[in-house]
Amino acid sequence: MAEQKEDATLKLVIFGDAGTGKTTLAHRYMTGLFKQNKLTLGVQFHVKRVNIVIDEGEPSKSYTVKLQIWDFGGEKRFRFLLPPYCRGAQAGLFLYDVTNKKSLENVADWTSLVLENAGKIPIMLVGAKADLEENRQVSREEGMQFAEKLDLAGFVETSSKNGQNVEITFETAAKLAFKAIASQGQ
Repeated sequence: MAEQKEDATLKLVIFGDAGTGKTTLAHRYMTGLFKQNKLTLGVQFHVKRVNIVIDEGEPSKSYTVKLQIWDFGGEKRFRFLLPPYCRGAQAGLFLYDVTNKKSLENVADWTSLVLENAGKIPIMLVGAKADLEENRQVSREEGMQFAEKLDLAGFVETSSKNGQNVEITFETAAKLAFKAIASQGQ
């Protein structure tokens, strides 16, 4: 059987404070299963072939892309790894934990570090652990305001536990990345 050719290879970086659910989200996306993960040591790497539909203009067009997902450990001791690994990225997901306000307050530091090294790429703000409503410290509106204030490419809340918005988050990030490289003529 012939292997399907990709229209593009897209590099997506996932970053944010330790304990926000980055690895759990990536695992849920890759396998469809919920698995609470321990501390990510350094960087984890995943690859998934996905189909995306770009529906701007008529008619809409479908593309097959290879999505490279780079998941960075959020502890300060691993922060030195981020600059070289985010070079060449076409999009990013900044994760914060809706039950931990401090994890959202660090969004500006994280995003500036990524943008310094990856260039002006689209970054989505992702509120993780949305299923823990009773422990919420950050309202949906507050998350949306942060995304607007920092001029980020989008906002979504997810739950790796129940699967809420997991697929759509990665699909949207892949579309943003694809549009970014298409606009550069790559």
